[in-house]
Amino acid sequence: MPIVKTDLPMTYRLCRDTIAEITEAYPVCSSRSLTTTAFGREVLALGIGSGGRTVLFSAAHHANEWITATVLLKFAEELSRAITEGGSIYGIPGNLFERYCSIFLVPMVDPDGVDLVTGAIPEGSLQWEQAAGLADNYPNIPFPEGWKANLLGVDLNLQYPAGWLQAREIKFSQGYTRPGPRDYVGRAPLTQRESIAMADFTRYLDPALTLAFHTQGETIYWKYDDIEVPGARELGEEFARLSGYTLEDTPYESGFAGYKDWFIKTWRRPGFTIEAGTGMNPLPLSQFDSIYNACLGILTTAALGLPGGA
Repeated sequence: MPIVKTDLPMTYRLCRDTIAEITEAYPVCSSRSLTTTAFGREVLALGIGSGGRTVLFSAAHHANEWITATVLLKFAEELSRAITEGGSIYGIPGNLFERYCSIFLVPMVDPDGVDLVTGAIPEGSLQWEQAAGLADNYPNIPFPEGWKANLLGVDLNLQYPAGWLQAREIKFSQGYTRPGPRDYVGRAPLTQRESIAMADFTRYLDPALTLAFHTQGETIYWKYDDIEVPGARELGEEFARLSGYTLEDTPYESGFAGYKDWFIKTWRRPGFTIEAGTGMNPLPLSQFDSIYNACLGILTTAALGLPGGA
């Protein structure tokens, strides 16, 4: 019986317990805590394989995009099973991943926000009331389903030192000038525990490639500013072919201060934002299978890289 539950919202507790079950069932998979949020939830990472190509995949940077955490957890379980049982994933023998890759996954970058959106934080509790107070500043954003930020009201994917001042100018011009459900950049880059942990972990791993999973739009973003990293376009085109998603340049109004932007700017290596699924966030679990099937080719190809390429 599969460990990862794809018919339930992926709360922080369910994510934590699922990671514990995967690592217990498959010793090839290990876990570590990257940080503890301001409200006591851990940002957890998984590691699979011991090869020379290191990659880092992350998800649920935004609270109402929690379905992406389930995608990474299912991938971790299926890959670990393929390695342990001598099987395959996406038609590729599992032992190739173990031999050639070191795959790291951070399924839930924003556990506090996820628990708000999924209802794991009870209405009327102190944490719920704090968020509701911040949401009052933005009455046109549905609460809590429109919440993207952490519980301090900072958008974790607008926290990185890659055009942060441009992002601040853009978001302030749109009215996001104070903590709230979405698009507040914070007082400065890398002020939030979650984004600091992602930056520190990325520096520690020094990965060849990063993927950041979001929803929605069935779109793949592959550039930051005018930086075109060698091999990134070819990889992005292959991701698009395998998934059926479109490969696009990031729109200007959302083109700064994101995790992918910072990685590309700092490392000059391929970094991608994958906008999975279609509709209005949070996407329903009825889309999970189609999202996972579309993303599986991206995940496996990103892990192994293109022959002779990135």
